[in-house]
Amino acid sequence: MAGKDNQMSRLNKNKDNSKTSRTTKPNAKKKKGKGKRIAWALFFTAVIAIFCALAGYLFILISGEKLLEQNQDKLTAYGTSKVYDRNGTLMGELSLQKSDPVKYEDIPEKLIQAFIATEDKRFMEHNGVDMWSIGRAAVKDIMARSMVEGGSTITQQLAKNIFLTRDKTFFRKATEMSIALALERQHSKQEIIEMYLNRINFGGPYYGIKAASERYFGKSDLKELDLWEMATLAAMPKGPSRYNPLKNPDLSKERRAVVLTLMEQQGYITAEEAAEAKKVDYAYTPPERQQKYTAFIDYVMEEAEEKWGLTEDDVNIGGYQIYTTMDVNAQTAMEEEFNNPANFEESPDDVQVEGSMVIINQETGGIVAMVGGREYTRGGFSRATDSRRQPGSALKPIVSYAPALESGKFTKDSRLSNKKQCFGSNYCPNNLHGYSETIGMPEAIQRSENIPAVWLLNEIGVKTGFDFAQSLGIKMSEGDANLSLALGGMDTGTNTFEMAQAFSAFANGGEFKEAFAIKQIKDNKGKVVHENKGSKGKRVMSETTASQMTDMMRRVVEDGTGKNARISRPVAGKTGTTQSGYKGVSSNRDVWFVGYTPELTAAVWMGYDNPDRQHLLKRSSSISASLWGKVMEKAVQGYEAKNFPNVEPVQPPVEEPALSAVSGLTGSYNGETQTVSLSWNPVQGNVQYRIYRKETSESEYSRILDSLGGTSIEDMSAMEGLTYDYYVTAFDPSTGDESEPSNILQIVAVSEELPPEDLEPDPGDTQEPPPVDEGENGEGNEMPGNENGNGNGNGNGNGNGSGEPGNGNGEGHGNGNGNGSTPPDNGNGAGNGQDGQNPGDGTDGSGDGTSTGDGGTGGTDTDSGNIPTVPGTIVDPSDPANAPDQSQDSP
Repeated sequence: MAGKDNQMSRLNKNKDNSKTSRTTKPNAKKKKGKGKRIAWALFFTAVIAIFCALAGYLFILISGEKLLEQNQDKLTAYGTSKVYDRNGTLMGELSLQKSDPVKYEDIPEKLIQAFIATEDKRFMEHNGVDMWSIGRAAVKDIMARSMVEGGSTITQQLAKNIFLTRDKTFFRKATEMSIALALERQHSKQEIIEMYLNRINFGGPYYGIKAASERYFGKSDLKELDLWEMATLAAMPKGPSRYNPLKNPDLSKERRAVVLTLMEQQGYITAEEAAEAKKVDYAYTPPERQQKYTAFIDYVMEEAEEKWGLTEDDVNIGGYQIYTTMDVNAQTAMEEEFNNPANFEESPDDVQVEGSMVIINQETGGIVAMVGGREYTRGGFSRATDSRRQPGSALKPIVSYAPALESGKFTKDSRLSNKKQCFGSNYCPNNLHGYSETIGMPEAIQRSENIPAVWLLNEIGVKTGFDFAQSLGIKMSEGDANLSLALGGMDTGTNTFEMAQAFSAFANGGEFKEAFAIKQIKDNKGKVVHENKGSKGKRVMSETTASQMTDMMRRVVEDGTGKNARISRPVAGKTGTTQSGYKGVSSNRDVWFVGYTPELTAAVWMGYDNPDRQHLLKRSSSISASLWGKVMEKAVQGYEAKNFPNVEPVQPPVEEPALSAVSGLTGSYNGETQTVSLSWNPVQGNVQYRIYRKETSESEYSRILDSLGGTSIEDMSAMEGLTYDYYVTAFDPSTGDESEPSNILQIVAVSEELPPEDLEPDPGDTQEPPPVDEGENGEGNEMPGNENGNGNGNGNGNGNGSGEPGNGNGEGHGNGNGNGSTPPDNGNGAGNGQDGQNPGDGTDGSGDGTSTGDGGTGGTDTDSGNIPTVPGTIVDPSDPANAPDQSQDSP
């Protein structure tokens, strides 16, 4: 059975195989026929593809020849682009700066070699298209999964310029190649490099190598260019804006080094030549060119490139219509004030004080106006966006006070530590206005105290303040993460663009919106190709925090360090000042004011580009606040007036109860230590003392020191060459009562006594010296009185009084006396007149003096309180016009 089964199995198997063989033969034939059809289909497809490729190649060749013929003498196909303001009014066109073409023989060989080494090292070998470079670019495209610009030869770059379309498509690239091939067929390599150098963009509106040489080095003869200058120009085509030596000198120098290295590697220069050219720092300043809206337009160009990939060349010659957020009224007001030298401190030489300003609409994030410098030109260094300066106390609201409120651990009613202390082992900041056990947050901000800001940051943690600043758009570095950040100590610094953008979140109820300048871009056919409807915004703090910060920063403007920023609209803001950094030098490097109205937010910075001992600011942030106010008073007129939301009303000033006034204020200036020493008589009771000061160019007194228990101090913030008025009050901390002011002490901060005519007035000082009264037949003169108010003088007139006029009669050679009894001093005067029959009236005066004169018929004695000042002179006028203002403002 087993054998039968096996036999049957074999039979069955054979039957199966026979069936399989019978069914397989027809299928094999079918597959063979199908394979032939596929082969024929592929063959015909290949033929068609080759035919199409040949036809396409012929078309490209023909179109390349045609496009070259049509456009080789043109620079633009669609006209220059136009820029419009927020209302759709034409601001201007992007005019081009193009010099006369330069012949090949007038271009230095090393300049040509610099461009070949950098842009196309196989230029002399290929026929317009470098397949090796295209291969490398294709690999990059595949890896990046997008069209990446690359592999272009110098001939192709010239072809791109001639074709004049700005899209990155295969058709554009193919047409660019066709024009490149046509160029190579019709022109020599020398002619191609000549055309290339005369057409390419070198940043902003500058086209051609000669225009670039004139712009960046002031040289119209290219043969005068040094090697480092040639390399600088050759570095620019890669990124005309990024590697612009005026705008970004550091990046330009880095890119120049790359060019020099390539030249060395390719044998054009020696290693020694390369090393020497790499060391040179760019320091050329182009001649001034007054243009309107330049900084704003440059920012528009940058935004177009960063957000939508349009290069400067694209924007310049693409025939676009660009609609922006700029307000012409605000921009014009800003430029007018920046062109007024009276708004800036006078420089000791021809290096002027610089500045920048940015205004932002906090509701939309739109940039309203921008100035990048006092003599800013197209494509230049914008101090509004490119500079990085220390913000000083202007950063306190951002890194200390607002994040402290947002943490929930503090409110604006919290008491903060204000005692002298160190944080850690070696960080011991100082206050300018004295110390106390605690201080309220509003007063700490108003007086810009240092200790409370550092103490707060220490309490909430440096990382909390660091992260909060970043959330408001302030660029930070790891080196900024320390307690000095509370006082504006930053490794990298900031600028007016970032500061205005950050403060706009306070003005916008705690919502941050990224600033922008372009609303819409239309192409040459009027089609909208790009549109920005504004940032949706992100909440970076609660409305309560923003409201409390606004309330406290309003006090800074109403009765604090920012009083010069007051305008007809409500204003909140913060001043900032950075010190010189030189031991014994009390001048400043940077002064800021950043503030906002219910409608607009703005930041102002002033300082020298390269501060040193000779180039520092004598004045403080009051001058920047003043410029802010002048611009913003005009800027807000185009906006409907509003009020700050949810802001507590400002409390009316409390009437000051009477306390015994301080007496006997005396002092002197020490030129070696640059300090003013003050002392006074004590007042009975449990009192402290407050010191007030006014520099002659300032209209109001500022409280510079507080909570003093002793009767003497040293003012180390006085600046050499300026004149100051001081007075002291007594203060009862238990009741809050403050006394009337003491006598006024006027001190000229000079190292040695100089005649008044040799003392240079502080820039911006508009106060004229009081006239010395002259007799009818002779000149009067005075001698300064001492601290007890006694003095002598020769003059005309009878009588002198303090407060109330004193009357005296002179007859013949007789003497007349008048006495005044109004505190703080009694005035006595004696007159001696010849043949005088009329009574003489003693005018208001605050010092005791004896006046004797000859040749007069009776008259008015010169006010003994208005006397020419010399170092250490005491002035004690009782004229109400000279009474001090008891406002609390920091220097």
